[in-house]
Amino acid sequence: MTRLLLTAAAGFVLSGLLGYLLLPVLRALKAGQSIREIGPTWHNYKSGTPMMGGLMFIFAAILCLLMNAPAMEDYSVLYVLVLALCFGFIGFLDDFTKIKYKRNLGLTTLQKAMLQMAVSAIFLYVMYRSGSMDTHLYIPFFNVSFDLHPIVYIFFAMFVMVGCVNSVNLTDGVDGLSSSVTLPVMVFFAATAMALGKWELALLPAALVGGLIAYLFYNWHPAKVFMGDTGSLFLGGVVCALAFALEMPLVLILVGFVYICETLSVILQVSYFKMTHGKRLFKMSPIHHHFEMCGWKEEKIVLTFAGVSAVMCLLAWIGISGLIG
Repeated sequence: MTRLLLTAAAGFVLSGLLGYLLLPVLRALKAGQSIREIGPTWHNYKSGTPMMGGLMFIFAAILCLLMNAPAMEDYSVLYVLVLALCFGFIGFLDDFTKIKYKRNLGLTTLQKAMLQMAVSAIFLYVMYRSGSMDTHLYIPFFNVSFDLHPIVYIFFAMFVMVGCVNSVNLTDGVDGLSSSVTLPVMVFFAATAMALGKWELALLPAALVGGLIAYLFYNWHPAKVFMGDTGSLFLGGVVCALAFALEMPLVLILVGFVYICETLSVILQVSYFKMTHGKRLFKMSPIHHHFEMCGWKEEKIVLTFAGVSAVMCLLAWIGISGLIG
């Protein structure tokens, strides 16, 4: 526990320091966000706000793991980190394209999907071959699991991972939202890994707890910097990779409840729009924009969504109590 607390503290200090150093660089490079024309018009004032701020908690997490490396006996956490970094790199390419061409749209949907599926497949294969992951599917609350055929499991896992990563990305639409929602998720995974005796896997989420808190000092409304796809895809990669590394992917239904709601709101909006020839189910999607158009301030949305995330993480903890008890 002491090691985790020190890692979280180090993540906080390093992320805060990196943010202090990074922000002037991003401003000098004019790495500003372009606001989508179809987005909320009141977000136009955010145009030009530096993006790729996710680099601050990404590098802080890397440094925290390097500091803990000499004491590690199990290096499976490095698989998790590498996967998250690969997703973060895809996000970086997306952000770089936006900045270079001064537009909100970066890589195409097909390009991102193909890259994400390739990264997921490689990660799952390496984890399976190394013995760091099996093909058992644990069912929360029932404390039972059943085995899937490796090929079936890998295809299932690829679908879940790509969906999870993009859901976290969708949640990054209001100042402080994605990081605040992800904070209790990281606390959950750190506590779960520690309870299962896998303290090495607890190090990364612990470092991100501190890193995200420091990041919020820069990203709380009004945001001085955005994490960009670099940060949101990295966080999505950490969330899904930890779920699979701890061999409980179905827990994502609970801890990722807010992410799922964000994604479902987009799917439902598009489907309803097509079926009704132009009518809208929500005032705007993803769902956080709907609440904005209902008059909610950004701070209220963030605190409410983060609160829901925390409650669902607590419910998930109860759901796996049979496994950790």
